[in-house]
Amino acid sequence: MSQTFDFYDERAKDCEAAADRADLVMVRERELRSAAVWRTLAEQARKVEVSRVKAEEIRAERRAAEAAELAARTMVVESQILSSG
Repeated sequence: MSQTFDFYDERAKDCEAAADRADLVMVRERELRSAAVWRTLAEQARKVEVSRVKAEEIRAERRAAEAAELAARTMVVESQILSSG
């Protein structure tokens, strides 16, 4: 089962449509409760995806900073080696 916002959103829409078509009050209420749960899952999936993107951006920034620091240290060491020789 795909745990994406789109998947959960589609299930919520399906339940809402079923509620609109329902003739019995209990069936309509059940479908509306189901739709509410699917909507909650959709929002949670969206929040997780946003968190993943932010975390990946932070990791990428950290890797770039570490690479820049390593490059700077390498240049200093190379400069020291060239000036001592």
